[in-house]
Amino acid sequence: MLITFKSPAGGDVVMFEKNARQLIGVLGKDADAAQGVVTVDQLPGALAALDIAMAADRETPRVQSNPDEEDEDQPDGGVGFCQRAVPLRELLERSLKDKVPVTWGV
Repeated sequence: MLITFKSPAGGDVVMFEKNARQLIGVLGKDADAAQGVVTVDQLPGALAALDIAMAADRETPRVQSNPDEEDEDQPDGGVGFCQRAVPLRELLERSLKDKVPVTWGV
């Protein structure tokens, strides 16, 4: 299933549910909710939390996976949390600048 993040400040950000739910949790929202909103007042805190999680991901050493074993979280061995978070972070930043909320839903 897909989850779409929307804001009048930018284009939609569409993610697989598993990845989106992880990011929603980092933003301090209920990751199990079918839909939700990051209000304008919540955007600075959401950006700060996302920046902290992205920095922690950058500092985490990458383990070279065995080509015979597929890593469930990184099936291609290279797409990590930080890379998946960048489009959402950009949408949050634009939304803060334009003073509009970000919503998500299935």
